[in-house]
Amino acid sequence: MHLLIAISNRDCTKLINTLQKHLPDVEISQWPSCSNLDTVEFVVAWQAPEQMWQQLPNLKAVSSFGAGVDSIDLDLLADNVVVTRIVDELLADDMAEYVLAHTLAHKLKLQEYFIKQVNQLWQPKRAHEFNHVVFLGFGQLGQHCAKRLLANNFKVSAFSQSPKQFTDVTCVHSQEELARLLPQADYLVCLLPLTPHTENIIDKALLSQLPQHGVLINVARGQHVVEDDLLWALDNKVIRAATLDVFRQEPLPAEHPFWSHDAVTVTPHCAALSSVASVAQQVAENVQRLGKRLELNHQVDRTKGY
Repeated sequence: MHLLIAISNRDCTKLINTLQKHLPDVEISQWPSCSNLDTVEFVVAWQAPEQMWQQLPNLKAVSSFGAGVDSIDLDLLADNVVVTRIVDELLADDMAEYVLAHTLAHKLKLQEYFIKQVNQLWQPKRAHEFNHVVFLGFGQLGQHCAKRLLANNFKVSAFSQSPKQFTDVTCVHSQEELARLLPQADYLVCLLPLTPHTENIIDKALLSQLPQHGVLINVARGQHVVEDDLLWALDNKVIRAATLDVFRQEPLPAEHPFWSHDAVTVTPHCAALSSVASVAQQVAENVQRLGKRLELNHQVDRTKGY
């Protein structure tokens, strides 16, 4: 078995060393320092170069380095290649804490107080009463976040592409139901997978359906948001504020208006970072399962892209 690591803009030394401990009999290479690409059967990928895939004639399986697979162009893979993703409980805990923390920050007006501190203004105000969190996307991460929010007395609703049932959460899956839900969203949390159907979903039309006190929290992908439309919505008080952890270009360029906008909280794609130990364990198990011709864990439906 030959395993190839193809992860852009990251030091993979720790990942490779950990994988080698799990898989002492497996050849592990890193792109582009790999001379025998024709023997590669398994790839761990994140933003791998497009020209790489056509050089892997014996490829059988690909694992994303993270929970999503949007960094892999599935159209470049042969139909028989199995695609998997990482499911990390620690990652889910991190995401739930991030979403709860930033929802509470907006509820408690913390950004407003940070600005007042700089200006030495002593102006106490009651916290907002807004308490309804609506999720766009309700997979494993969204459901984990919902549990944390419910435990902290928030009301939770969720939109997903397929029907879901979850205790104490109002779940909808049609566009008509979503349209009825958006005007009730005090906090709109985007956790959608990135597909051609969800790209640019957060635009003027959607933002205009939110209440004026509404807050956007995007922890999915930057491509879900039409950035100019969001700036328009904030500048014209269509919504109150936004917390953004993901962007179309990362790192966020120094000249980008999000950095200095007083209604935007910027974080550097840190809401939920994959644990190297967890990634290595899951990849190693799937490499072993592939060698035994067993079904791989956490497979992605390639027709849906998630």
